[in-house]
Amino acid sequence: MSGHFIDVILPIPIQKTFTYSVTQSEYKFLKKGMRVAVSFGKTKMYTGLVFKLHQIPPETYDAKEILQILDDKPIVTEHQLKHWEWVSTYYMCGLGDVYRAALPSAFLLESETIIFKNESFDNKDILNDEEFLIYEALQHQSQLTIHQVVDILGKKKVLPIINELIQKSAVYIKEEIYEQYKPKLIKYVRLSNNYNSENSLELLMNELSRAAKQREVIMTFFQLSASKKPIKVKDLEKVSKIIKKFKF
Repeated sequence: MSGHFIDVILPIPIQKTFTYSVTQSEYKFLKKGMRVAVSFGKTKMYTGLVFKLHQIPPETYDAKEILQILDDKPIVTEHQLKHWEWVSTYYMCGLGDVYRAALPSAFLLESETIIFKNESFDNKDILNDEEFLIYEALQHQSQLTIHQVVDILGKKKVLPIINELIQKSAVYIKEEIYEQYKPKLIKYVRLSNNYNSENSLELLMNELSRAAKQREVIMTFFQLSASKKPIKVKDLEKVSKIIKKFKF
C-alpha cells in the first residue's frame, strides 16, 4: 500500500508516535513542528505535532486521516524536537509528556478541553458565523466541551475554529485533567479508644450479651489482634462472615 503519512506526537504519556495518513497536497504543505487535529480512539480528539513525514504505512493498524491542519508554519523547530527527544530519554518519560509540558495549553486543544466565555469580550462583529454560534452558546451555559462544540456546529473539524476564538480573545480554556492512576485503598479496623481498659471491655461484652452476631465480630477481632498486626476489614469479614452488616 502506497500513500503519504505523518508520525505525530500526541500530548499523552506515551513514548511512541502515531501514524496518520494525509493527502498528497497536505503532505507537500506539512512540515515538522506543525500541529494537526487528529482523532484518537473512538471519541478522543487531540492536537498532534508533526514529527516525521514519510510514505511507509503502519504495519499493525490502518492509519486514520487527520482532521485538519492547524498551522501555516512550524511552531516547533527541528532543533527543539531533537531536544525533546533528549529530554524524553534522559528523564525516562514519554515524548507526549514533554510535548504537553513544553507548550501552553492554548496550543494543545483536545477533547478534554473546557471552553469558557471571556466576560470582557464585546466585539462580536469580528466573529464569523461558526464562531458566533459557539460564543452564543456560552451565553446560555457557563462552559462547553469540545464534544459539545462538535454537536453545536455539526462537524468534527472544530479545533481551528476554537483556536480562532482564543486568538480573538472571545474565549479562554482550561484543561480537564483525568487522573489515570487510582491509589489502592485498604480499610483497617481498630477498637475505639473508649475500650482500652479491661473494665470497659468487660462492660462492652456485657452489653453485647444479647447481640450474638456483634459479639462474634468482637471476638473475631480479638483473635486477629493477637498477631499484633493491623487488621484489615476484609480479613475480619472473611473470618466472621457478617462484618458487612456493621460500620466501623
